[in-house]
Amino acid sequence: MTASAVQPNFLAIDFYCGAGGTARGLIDAGGYLIAGIDKSATCERTYRSNNRNATLDGELPAFIAKDMFPRTPDYPEGEQHEIMTELRNLVPRYREQAPGSPLMFAVCAPCQSFTKFVQTHITEDRRTGRVRDLALLSQALGFVDEFRPELVLSENVAGIRRGRHRDVWYDFQQELRRMGYAVGEDEFCASAFGVPQRRRRSIMVAARSWNGADEHLEHPLAGVESDGPLSVREAIGHLPPLRAGERMDEIPNHVCRNLTEVNRQRLMSVEPGEPNFGFGELALPCHTRLGDGDKRGFGDTYTRMHPDRPSPTITTRFHSVSNGRFGHYEKRQVRGLSLREGAILQSFPEDYEFFANGMEPVARMIGNAVPPKLAEHAARWLFETWNANGGAAAGGVSRE
Repeated sequence: MTASAVQPNFLAIDFYCGAGGTARGLIDAGGYLIAGIDKSATCERTYRSNNRNATLDGELPAFIAKDMFPRTPDYPEGEQHEIMTELRNLVPRYREQAPGSPLMFAVCAPCQSFTKFVQTHITEDRRTGRVRDLALLSQALGFVDEFRPELVLSENVAGIRRGRHRDVWYDFQQELRRMGYAVGEDEFCASAFGVPQRRRRSIMVAARSWNGADEHLEHPLAGVESDGPLSVREAIGHLPPLRAGERMDEIPNHVCRNLTEVNRQRLMSVEPGEPNFGFGELALPCHTRLGDGDKRGFGDTYTRMHPDRPSPTITTRFHSVSNGRFGHYEKRQVRGLSLREGAILQSFPEDYEFFANGMEPVARMIGNAVPPKLAEHAARWLFETWNANGGAAAGGVSRE
C-alpha cells in the first residue's frame, strides 16, 4: 500500500517542536504531521530528516522557524502573524485531503521557566526571556481560536501544576473550556509508557465538545497496560562499549565525553546506583561541607546509573557525570552516557540521528525533547477516546 492510500488517524501541528520528540510520537500514533513550529532553525535538519510521514502523500513535514510571540515595539522579533499566515495556507489544504481526520494541536511549550531547578546567576536578558517564556503556552490559544482543532495535547514538567507559575497551566485549561473543549489533565511518570526513565510530567488533553465545559476527559493514563518499567540495562545494554572520549561512527551519535583522571577515579570508586557519600578524599569541597553534620546533598553527581531500574531524568547535561547520576552502569565502561544512549533513554528510535556542531547542542536537543513514546501514547489515547465517542458527531468526550 502506498502512503497516498493511507488516511491518517489525525492531522497535527507541532508547536515548540524542537528536534522532534513529540513529532515522532504523533507519527507513530498514526497521525500526519503538517508542520512543526520552533524559533530555533538549528533543529530543522534533525526534525525533518527523521520524521517523514507514513500516510497521505508520505512527505516531510514543513518546519516553520519563526518566533511565536506577536511583534510589538518592545519585542520586534515576534513573528506570530507570519506563522498564522503560513498555517492558513497549510491547514485547509490538508483538511481537504483528509476530511475525516481530526486536527490535533500539540502544544508542548519549553519547560525551563516552570522547572524547579533554574539558574539563579543568569544575565538580565536571559532573565527577561524566562519571564516572557511563561507566556508561550498562552500564545497558542489564538491559533486554537482561529483553526478550532478537534484535539489539543499539551505536555510539561510535573511542577507546572503546583509551582509558583501554576496559574499558567490552569489558565490555559480554562481558556480551552471557554472555547468549548472538554479538558482533562494529570501528572505521572513517563516510565509507565515504556520510557526507560523516571521522568514525572504533566499532560493536558482536550477535545471539541458540543456541550462545552460541563464535560470532562478522564485523565490520559486510563486503561494503560504496562509490563513494568523498562530498565537501563534493557534499553542500552546491547550497544557496543565505548571508552571515555570515544566515538563509534557506525552508530549515529554514539559518542561520549572524555573524563579527567579524578572523575575517572570517582566513577570507579562507587557501585552502580550508589550515592557519592563515600568518596572520601575524592569528594568535592562543597560536598564535604554539605556532609558535615546531618546535611546531605548532590549525592548523584559523579555516580553510576543502576542497571536494573529506569534511568534518572535525562536533562540537557546528561552527557556530563558532574551533573547527575549519568555514569554508565558497567564497571568496564568508566564514562558518562553517550548521546545515543541518552536518546534511547528518552525513547527515541535507534536510527533517529541528531545533527548539530558539537556534543552540547545535541545533548540539549535530546534533554529538552518530549519522550516520543510518551507523546505517542497521549496522542493515541486522545484520538481513540475521541473516535470511540463518535468523533466530531458526538463531541468525542465521555461524560462524568
